[in-house]
Amino acid sequence: MLTEQEEKEKILPTEDKMNIQEVLHELPGIPIIRSNNPTKSGIIFIFERASLVPALVGKTYQILNPDDHANFLRRHKKNPYDYRPEIIHQALLEVADSKLYKTGRVQAIYVKTDEGLLIKIEPHMLIPKTYRRFCAMMLELLQKFSVKAMGKREKLLRLIANPVTQHLPTNCYKIGLSYSSEKRVRLKDYVGDLNDDVNLVFVVGAMAHGKINCEYTDDVVSVSEFPLSAACCVRRISCAMEKKWKIL
Repeated sequence: MLTEQEEKEKILPTEDKMNIQEVLHELPGIPIIRSNNPTKSGIIFIFERASLVPALVGKTYQILNPDDHANFLRRHKKNPYDYRPEIIHQALLEVADSKLYKTGRVQAIYVKTDEGLLIKIEPHMLIPKTYRRFCAMMLELLQKFSVKAMGKREKLLRLIANPVTQHLPTNCYKIGLSYSSEKRVRLKDYVGDLNDDVNLVFVVGAMAHGKINCEYTDDVVSVSEFPLSAACCVRRISCAMEKKWKIL
């Protein structure tokens, strides 16, 4: 039997998550925009299996994490260390701090959550620096399906329909990064050999452990003999692409 407090602290029900997916197909004012730069090729990031799980804790909804909600998660027979939203936050900060981002070569950012939701982040938005503000933004997104720019109608983040491949440009080459791949490469040399007129899509895992979905990728490579964090993978990708495109 759950106590009264535990009854209040319920993880967002599965049926609510299903409703979110159903609403995606009917939401007005959320067009699907294909990223396609007519003058220069660009880069697209897809982050797989990000942990962004909202739950009613006490009287407020919060994004679950192991530091603040370990006891809550254990009471619900969940492993607290499977709930790591700081991983995707750190990876997005790394993207936003790159020269690729600042020079407009990042065409789009997609985040696929462990719950199966697909998020599109516009490449010109400012990622909140603090973890608390980031979680507040993501919570607003999951509750309202989009986040608008302050004082404007423009949507900076929005939930979009799966699969992610329908939102990618036709002239793209999709590369998955996986520690378990038998194809180990030096990333600078690998991207240097690719055609300059294609858009490169990098698929990076945003989870604490496990594998990404590689079914839709054109190639899967390992860039280190050691497991790397999502943020470290982004850093290596950025450095390799900046060298390829001669961005100083």
